[in-house]
Amino acid sequence: MDSRPVAEMVDLTMRWGGKPILDQVNLTVQPGERLVVVGPSGAGKSTILRLLAGLQLPTGGSLRLHGVPQTYLRLDQRQPPDVRLVFQNPALLSSLTVRENVGFLLYRHSRLAEAQIRERVDRVLEAVGLAGVGDLFPGQLSGGMQKRVSFARALIDDPAKQDHEVPLLLFDEPTAGLDPVACTRIEDLIVRTTELAGGSSVVVSHVMSTIERSGERLLLLYEGQFRWQGSVQDFHQSDNPYVVQFRTGSLRGPMQPAEL
Repeated sequence: MDSRPVAEMVDLTMRWGGKPILDQVNLTVQPGERLVVVGPSGAGKSTILRLLAGLQLPTGGSLRLHGVPQTYLRLDQRQPPDVRLVFQNPALLSSLTVRENVGFLLYRHSRLAEAQIRERVDRVLEAVGLAGVGDLFPGQLSGGMQKRVSFARALIDDPAKQDHEVPLLLFDEPTAGLDPVACTRIEDLIVRTTELAGGSSVVVSHVMSTIERSGERLLLLYEGQFRWQGSVQDFHQSDNPYVVQFRTGSLRGPMQPAEL
């Protein structure tokens, strides 16, 4: 496994107009690490994912993925780093079968034969508990099953790739709107998917069970800066005022809404 940090933000700033969404933040994601970014709505958590996914560029500081400075939007790079984004919405193509959705990039860019792609897709579908659904269309699946298809898509890898970078998996509010049982399934799947991909993961969430079950290290973001970081156990024991307010859901504390 590559020992370099998978991702590094150094004094990174992201502004919209004159307002800093991220204000000179520093972040390092290590190989094999599961990181959860928490904080109130509008704190800039999803901006971190968009930067890591190459959908936005910082307005200041630097961002490196696998040691390579990111100076272009991902669509403009000919050799993009191995970053896989799992959207809050499964974002499946309704006109394609489940197998075609999961193996989309292999069908389009790889030199694998049809039988080889089918074998790889069926293997990752089985890994997420969806064996036998490859020929169905997304509209024939429940919402929870569609979400699991998006996890299977994140597991697909092209064996012809020459590099051995640690995949970076990004999960944007993966359990938002789900019932507690469905949350548990997805949370377990985040851990399993990260392990099966041999990668690192960054999860953005405000759901407490997801924070506790899917993360190893937590970062609390508020007003563009990381106010605290530590392990899940530290999160439960910390007397940091930001952590205490977030953990208890109290209206009293340093985090206040912009409008009441």
